[in-house]
Amino acid sequence: LLSLQRVLLLVASDVDALCACKILQALFQCDHVQYTLVPVSGWQELETAFLEHKDQFKYFVLINCGANVDLLEILQPEEDTFFFVCDSHRPINVVNVYNDTQIKLLVKQDDDLDVPAYDDIFRDEEEEEEDSENESDGSEPSDKRRRFEEDVIERTMKRRQRREWEARRREILFDYEQYEYHGTSSAMVMFDLAWIMSKDLNDMLWWAIVGLTDQWVQDKITQMKYVTDIGILQRHVSRHNHRNEDEENSLSIDCTRIAFEYDLRLALYQHWSLYESLCNTSYTSARFKLWSVQGQKRLQEFLADMGLPLKQVKQKFNSMDMTLKENLREMIEESANKFGMKDLRVQTFSIHFGFKNKFSASDIVYATTSLMENTEKEGPETTNFIRALDSLSRGNLDKLHQGLELAKKQLCAIQQTVASCICTNLVISQGPFLYCCLMEGTPDVRLFSKPASLCLLSKNLLKSFVCSTKNKRCKLLPLVMAAPMDVEQGTVIMVGIPPETESSDKKNFFGRAFEKAADSTNSRTLHNHFDMSIIELKTEDRSKFLDALISLLS
Repeated sequence: LLSLQRVLLLVASDVDALCACKILQALFQCDHVQYTLVPVSGWQELETAFLEHKDQFKYFVLINCGANVDLLEILQPEEDTFFFVCDSHRPINVVNVYNDTQIKLLVKQDDDLDVPAYDDIFRDEEEEEEDSENESDGSEPSDKRRRFEEDVIERTMKRRQRREWEARRREILFDYEQYEYHGTSSAMVMFDLAWIMSKDLNDMLWWAIVGLTDQWVQDKITQMKYVTDIGILQRHVSRHNHRNEDEENSLSIDCTRIAFEYDLRLALYQHWSLYESLCNTSYTSARFKLWSVQGQKRLQEFLADMGLPLKQVKQKFNSMDMTLKENLREMIEESANKFGMKDLRVQTFSIHFGFKNKFSASDIVYATTSLMENTEKEGPETTNFIRALDSLSRGNLDKLHQGLELAKKQLCAIQQTVASCICTNLVISQGPFLYCCLMEGTPDVRLFSKPASLCLLSKNLLKSFVCSTKNKRCKLLPLVMAAPMDVEQGTVIMVGIPPETESSDKKNFFGRAFEKAADSTNSRTLHNHFDMSIIELKTEDRSKFLDALISLLS
């Protein structure tokens, strides 16, 4: 990027994008690149931001947005405008892949994009209708007729080939674009860039870790991909954080240290009580079936099996007995195995700021997400974005702590909503998918008008439903979930979640299905989210839209 030019940064509203943005801001600072940052939460804001700034800027960097649509088609930029796109959304639009002048994609070299071959989807517009009026007048009529017949045959062949090519192209593109999924975290891609430029710092590495952890918490990538990427980051962590053990004062007050850990998969447990964390983590809550009396009993048995007194379990984790805390992970893991929770521990990283502040990567993800989707304070969306971005800097621990408190409220709201949906049988099998709709007036319903919170709720609900249902067929179904979006405008927000199976590849077919169902019924929908599987819909069009979706997927 030219340091003489100002750059416009367009950043999506997710934690991975924020982390990638922090890394890029740090790199820009190193190289004295001037930039303007504009948060964009959907396609409409992206288009508006581009139109407002296209006269002052020639260089645009898009983070976690822009890869999965034809950018040039949507934005209609001038020829001297350049886009650098760092986006984990897959599949990448083929025009973006093969446009090497205006669109530069930032992807990891070993990311397999599975893009169809150029010749299979683009062909030069040959002059197919060549004029055949070039016969010389002197030739015999019989010659003319023969030439004319040959010409007709050749043209017919060409047309048939063209039709066959187009049919094959449609098929290839359908296969390529059918499923939506996520590639390597954008923060990791940015960190890779910093590392190649030899400008990688420990802070940047931490942001890359948080970006990857965001993908894992939001269930966007497979366990296999997560473990592979953790391995890559672990090498960087040991490079940046190795210390000689025999150094006297190896930890100073203001230093930052990142450590690899095999930690408990319990949300925010170090900033909460162990009991509340067990109750509000989707993994444990679903396995125990905590919405039932029987489930509460199982939880008590589990705590008894560990030999932890209730008084200890219910007080703040920080105040627990040191002797208990030291062997806590081993004790919990041993009991968890007896209760059928084989993977209660997970590979992750934690960070120490000075002596007393220690956070795990998932703590940061929950805190940042809840700051970004905070519904408590009225005000413009951008203030939430800026607060969330600030909470990622280690100088702003107070903001991070606010985020942790908000995150606890949100996790409680999610678990309560899951419990009430299951206890009141709100999850209905519609044939090819499960369906659940939150009604206006449900507690915390405003929180679930936000995309990340609704997705987290939907994924937790599906996990819990799969654990609670006796119906084997229902255990394999995907879920469509709807919640009120804007009561005055009469809209709902709807999200589609792939089936919850062990071998799930996390690929989501709802984006394309939603588009088709909307087209076939003329439903008034808004496909504004960067995730195609989230849409907004007029409330009165909901039933015809769902009917179309059922017949489409049956």
